[in-house]
Amino acid sequence: MTYAVRARGVTKSFGDVLALETIDLDVERGEIHGLVGPNGAGKTTLLGLLLGLASPDAGSLEILGTQVGRAPSVHEGVAGFVEGPGLYPSLTARKNLATLAVLRGIEPRTRVAEVLHEVGLTEVADEPVQGFSLGMRQRLGLASALLGRPRLLVLDEASNGLDPAGKRQAHAVLTELARTGTSIILSSHRMDDVESLCSEVTILDTGRVVFSGPPATLAAEVPALDYRLVLTDARAGRRVAARLPAIHLVEGSEPSDAAGAALVVRAAAPALDELVVGLVHAGVAIRELCPLVSPLEAAFLALTDRQEHAR
Repeated sequence: MTYAVRARGVTKSFGDVLALETIDLDVERGEIHGLVGPNGAGKTTLLGLLLGLASPDAGSLEILGTQVGRAPSVHEGVAGFVEGPGLYPSLTARKNLATLAVLRGIEPRTRVAEVLHEVGLTEVADEPVQGFSLGMRQRLGLASALLGRPRLLVLDEASNGLDPAGKRQAHAVLTELARTGTSIILSSHRMDDVESLCSEVTILDTGRVVFSGPPATLAAEVPALDYRLVLTDARAGRRVAARLPAIHLVEGSEPSDAAGAALVVRAAAPALDELVVGLVHAGVAIRELCPLVSPLEAAFLALTDRQEHAR
């Protein structure tokens, strides 16, 4: 089996509301696939179909080699959550997982300890969930999804509320799962998660697929980005930038003093390279250079904005 998910022409309505329209989607085995889009784009509906919470009205949906029918049903080998994990607040983390393990027919003692360790919750395993932070609840939700060793993991905003350490740990878990063959569909508003984890991304807008492919392909469609540069001599840096026709100095980036101030420039990658060379030749050191918006986020905004204007 090459594909964990194959969708062709999937359509779903709720009364008069068309939530998904002729969706095509391919997710390969061992792939982390990002699912992004503005609010109301249909992401939650699609995740619900994959988790068996609803069924498509039309089209073909195949999950882990099994064709999905027209009645909602839980799919063998699939786990995850939509709009946050369902937990028992009065129970401890360990008892939450043990209860779920019994319901799913999983030997609880060994597996519960394993998944608590994987998500970094061993030290708080015997504390009530009602005292957990949002990030800790998200990690416990991930642990619950991992109990049955799923072949397809469906996650909605899995990094929501995670601190940097928790995020790094969650990323490591997901990367290792994909390496060992688990397919992951990750819905997220965080473009840094999508860029660092996903080999493929699908963008939904008003129930339709407006892009599907590698993140780098999408990012390459952005002709220019705004970059912030912190220089040892901002006035000299501004003079260098002004001599380059492909560099646009963004209004409001006038340095307040001669040293250590920031400039904001708009440029395509080749022009930015030319600016860096010019700064070095002028003896201006670059202390910081970063895009104000990531290439993937800029492409996402441009693409969804074009779709909005097209309507």
